[in-house]
Formats: sequence, structure tokens, C-alpha cells
Amino acid sequence: MIVVTEMLTEMLADSGAQLLTDSGRRVVADETLWREPAQLRGLLSEAEALIVGNQPRVDAELLQAAPQLRVIGRLGVGLDNIDLAAARERGIAVTAGRNANAIAVTEYVLAAMLHVARELTAADVSVRAGEWDRTRFGGHELWGKTLGLVGAGEIGRRVAQRARAFDMVVVAHDPLVGPYDFAPAEQGIALLQLVEVLARADYVSLHVPLLAATRHLMNRETLARMRPGAVLINTSRGAIVDEAALREALDGGRPRFAVLDVREQEPPGPDDVLRGHRGVLLTPHIAGLTAEAQERIAWLVVGDVLRVLDGERAIGAV
Repeated sequence: MIVVTEMLTEMLADSGAQLLTDSGRRVVADETLWREPAQLRGLLSEAEALIVGNQPRVDAELLQAAPQLRVIGRLGVGLDNIDLAAARERGIAVTAGRNANAIAVTEYVLAAMLHVARELTAADVSVRAGEWDRTRFGGHELWGKTLGLVGAGEIGRRVAQRARAFDMVVVAHDPLVGPYDFAPAEQGIALLQLVEVLARADYVSLHVPLLAATRHLMNRETLARMRPGAVLINTSRGAIVDEAALREALDGGRPRFAVLDVREQEPPGPDDVLRGHRGVLLTPHIAGLTAEAQERIAWLVVGDVLRVLDGERAIGAV
């Protein structure tokens, strides 16, 4: 049996749904299961496969309820809700939609930079209110500006390639990337220490996984290193940014604006410190949710789950 939980309709695209149907296996798909732990554990007692999104937390306790589980499929790339050590100890394969949503996230970052630079939404609101303020909404160019990447992996490299098409200068911090790797050698990305990237960049875009070393990487100290007037963009994981510290930093103009697609708590609670702030643009974790990306993720992850159940190796194995 394959159990599928925490999936919005668009997250199980047609390609994945068809693969599940064609497999002939029993499939239980319910996007509310992650909110019903007792029901989920009951289903997992017979499950050979579990497919999840950002929820539930697949930890050692949950895995104890799944004695027959052979594979976990993650519809996305973040693995912070899966206890990889516990899965490894049980011999359970884990597969994810590696790189399948990279284009979608990349284009979101470019859209965020253009949105901040040209303020088209604010200009539209102004015109609809009967105004015609050509001075206020002239905006700024991306040309010649510096983009700082915190993380120069698959998505970071794609962002850099497109930013260079705007004639932006690209700098990056990534301790896992060397000077002769593809990004710096072929794309002209200057590798710097984090403090140097923050000091030079007009736009800082975060592309790192959530680990102990990256939790609150952007805190009071690092935010204070950013240039006055700089823009912070986060499409990685919400906890990379200390949101209380960000609120204080925005009040001080460093950074002057933030585009946050991911939050420390999703969805944020009623006491959200950023919801009412004019210096932020907030979106509901949608950077990687284009129709095309979801087709690729569904095809890869569901295909991998079925491959493991058939005794084959997963393409996106973690």
C-alpha cells in the first residue's frame, strides 16, 4: 500500500497521479492525514511507501508505526521534515524531487528583484486611485547591481546565469563550492566570505538547506552587515532567517526590503511580527509550485517510489 499525505491538489500533478493509477497498487491519498496522527499511524501499519510534502514530520516515532515501509518520497527538495538517520537505520530509501523545481524557484527570484526594482503593483494601485505620479514610480534598474547568493548550488547557479543576462555582478558564499567548480569558473561568480557578500550585494538571495549550521544564519549580526537599502530574498527555508531580528533590521533600513516565500512557522500565527510591516512582500511558499515544476516533481518522486518497490534504485535517492 502507498500512503500519500499533505498534498494540495496541484502537488500531485497528472503525471504522478497517472503513475499511481497505472501501478495497480492500493493507494490512500488524503491531504489531511498529517493533521490526524492516529489515522496516519494506522494506515502506515500496512504501508510499503509514504509520499509527503512539507508535512508531516517523519521522525523515528512515526517510522515505528510503519514496520513494512520501504521508501519515503518527498514532493520537493527540502528534507528537514524527514529524519534521515532514522530512515537509514531502518534501511528505508528516501527520494526527493531533486532539481525538479529549480527553474520555478529561479524565476521567482528574478520576479522578486524586478518587483522591488519597478514597483509595478504599487504603481497600478496609484493609477487606479486616480493618480499619475511618474516621478515616484520611476524605479531602479537591475543593470550594474550586485546580486549576492548565499548558496551556489543548483538553484543558485541558475539564478546567477539569468542575473548575468541583466548584466548584474554576481558574488556568492558557499563553503562547498571551489574556485574551479562550474559556478565560479564558467559563470564568473566571485566566491567570497559571507560578510563580504552581505556588504557588497544590493540583492541577497538565500539558497541553503535548513541545517543546524544554517538555522538563523541571517540574524542580528549578519543582517547588520547588509548594505543600507539592500533587499533580502528567501526561497529556501523560513528558519534560515531570524524573523524577530529581521523586523528590527527592516525598521533600521538594513535591509530596506525583504521578499519572503518561506516562514519560520507555516502558516504564520496571528502574532506574526512581519505581516503588518510595509517593508516585506510575503507569499505562501509558492516559489517552486509552478504547474511545470509540479509535473516534473510528481513524475520523478512517484516514479522513484515505484522503482524502489520494484527493486530498482531511485533516480533522486538521497
